Amino acid sequence: MAEQPKDDELRPSDPNLSETRFARLRKKKDMPGGLWLKCESCSSMIYRKELEEKGRVCPSCEFHFTLPGRERVVMTIDEGTWEERFAEITTLDRLKFNDNTPYLDKVEKARARTKQNEALICGTGKILGRDVVLAVLDFSFLGGSMGEVVGEKIALAAELAQAAALPLVIFTGSGGARMHEGVLSLMQMAKTCAALAELNDAGGYSICVMTHPTTGGVTASFASVCDITLAEPGALIGFAGPRVIATTLKQELPAGFQRAEFLLEKGQIDAIVKRVDMKQKLAKLIDFAKGSRIAAPAAE
Repeated sequence: MAEQPKDDELRPSDPNLSETRFARLRKKKDMPGGLWLKCESCSSMIYRKELEEKGRVCPSCEFHFTLPGRERVVMTIDEGTWEERFAEITTLDRLKFNDNTPYLDKVEKARARTKQNEALICGTGKILGRDVVLAVLDFSFLGGSMGEVVGEKIALAAELAQAAALPLVIFTGSGGARMHEGVLSLMQMAKTCAALAELNDAGGYSICVMTHPTTGGVTASFASVCDITLAEPGALIGFAGPRVIATTLKQELPAGFQRAEFLLEKGQIDAIVKRVDMKQKLAKLIDFAKGSRIAAPAAE
């Protein structure tokens, strides 16, 4: 078999290479895949490196792209202060769920891709010098869905905040309860709400930041019951998706339905904060917690 010519050796004059195919090959060579992406809001083409430098915010329309969990932690917590907690908790397949692919196989692929055991990252750190407990849902891990581990880690984060007399900050980005765990995932809605209620009853303080997208059982549980509820601009926030609702009601939905700006107008969230301003805003809100009724643990 004849040796195939290298890409840079191909020319339109080659008898087996059309002008169109040559142009396509040259385009692939000159523009490697993944360098550019389209904004899902304004459809403008964005250079990926520029997007990352701007905190994954569109330079044209300021649409806030979904941010990976680890990047969120780095962006929020002061350098050198992060200490991850409860990372060793792993998923169980109690229902032996299999929809062509076994559930635990999907979990293992997500672990390999994200380098973490589950969708929730939890730990302690400082935000502009203020000590906090931080919990971040990572949408890149099975859509940030809430199963037993996510529910348990939210509860543990609330308990840690109460025991250490620290404010709890939660970032959400989720498709809702994890269907692979059935009713066990739905039980986490009550569990997480109960944990936050106990924190509140003890004089604790919690802030939730809803990011794009926050939907389903997460919206209907712990994301909506914190003391302060913030959202990033343009974030999709709701229970059922807008297409499902429109199909069910058989009517056109209001403009901007289920977006952060719509929810702010209806009083469902307290404020919309741009990503670039989030750290400063959180620090200011954390200062409000200094009057917490939780007493600091007495020294032994």
